[in-house]
Amino acid sequence: MNTDSKDKDAGIKQVSLSPSLLGDICELIESARQRVATAVNAGLTILYWQIGARIRQDILKEYRAEYGSGIVATLSNQLSMEYGRGFTRRNLFNMIRFVEVFPDEKIVHALSAQLTWTHFREIIYLIKQGMVFLIYCFNNSFHITSA
Repeated sequence: MNTDSKDKDAGIKQVSLSPSLLGDICELIESARQRVATAVNAGLTILYWQIGARIRQDILKEYRAEYGSGIVATLSNQLSMEYGRGFTRRNLFNMIRFVEVFPDEKIVHALSAQLTWTHFREIIYLIKQGMVFLIYCFNNSFHITSA
């Protein structure tokens, strides 16, 4: 609470609140924060997949040629100047790898509701074509719905 609000409330008599009122409101706030965080994480994950797809398909022409490294480095520098951190050369290559391992955007949409970009960054170097992870998810009752 800021000091202006405290000054305005100085003459108002404080009454006790019902514990359920405060508890319910706190629960609503926490729930909303969690939904927003989940939505942001899912949105960033999809964005990173789309960036990887764009680089891979339109710039690298689906090859990992030597010139591709220079293109990614230049792109990284320009994106970092424009948007700040998150677009390092290494992260752009992570985005490209993401598309190589999970080529179906629908699967990424479905999984992004449960997994963050950090999860995907770890997974993409551990599995081939995402199938090992998907089998694990289904065998362990991970609920994945199509987007």
